[in-house]
Amino acid sequence: MELARLENTISQKIRWLAHEPKREVLSYSGYGIGGYYYNTSDHDSRSTTQNSGVMVEAESLHMSTTKDKNPIYASMLYYGVIEDIWELNYTQFKILVFRCNWVDNNGGVKVDENGFTLVDLNKEVDPNDQFIFASQAKQVFYVNDPNDGRWSIVLTTKPKLYDRGDVCDNIEETPSFSRGLPESDDIDIEDVAYVREDCEGIYVEEDTTSRKKRKRT
Repeated sequence: MELARLENTISQKIRWLAHEPKREVLSYSGYGIGGYYYNTSDHDSRSTTQNSGVMVEAESLHMSTTKDKNPIYASMLYYGVIEDIWELNYTQFKILVFRCNWVDNNGGVKVDENGFTLVDLNKEVDPNDQFIFASQAKQVFYVNDPNDGRWSIVLTTKPKLYDRGDVCDNIEETPSFSRGLPESDDIDIEDVAYVREDCEGIYVEEDTTSRKKRKRT
């Protein structure tokens, strides 16, 4: 009787999760979720834009020393780069996960005197703990530190686009981050106005009397 009552309290989602997903896993190079559009690092390497940076907030156990008998749980931010985007199919529902390379917070993350967070993307943690739910991720961008090429500055952004079926936020609020400057051919010179708008203009009549006609020879 007790076992029957316990079975009745188990949700259908838990039951399907216990059956494990189908063996066929869909893999994506890019995917829109939660107001962000993400790419894998391989896709980013062939693009002028960057969409593979992620940040996740997780609670972990913290100890002051190895002999600390009073460890505490605290939230910590982790920074990484998406390597794979997989969709797990549980028949009744699907779950999107990111496989990421994560920066080691011990020596791989610091905050400078101006309050910017910097990461060393080459200092990675244990590769056995790489997966997160896509719904947990927040998108970040990494910009090379001009003072030290080892470090990258972390820039955050607001959700702006690409949630499937949902109304997107105003994309104009957050400009795209690019790896380089645009080519000169991409700039429309005719749209550039060389007119000052911070002061009142003065109209000057053209002096036609000072013109001299050139004699033909």
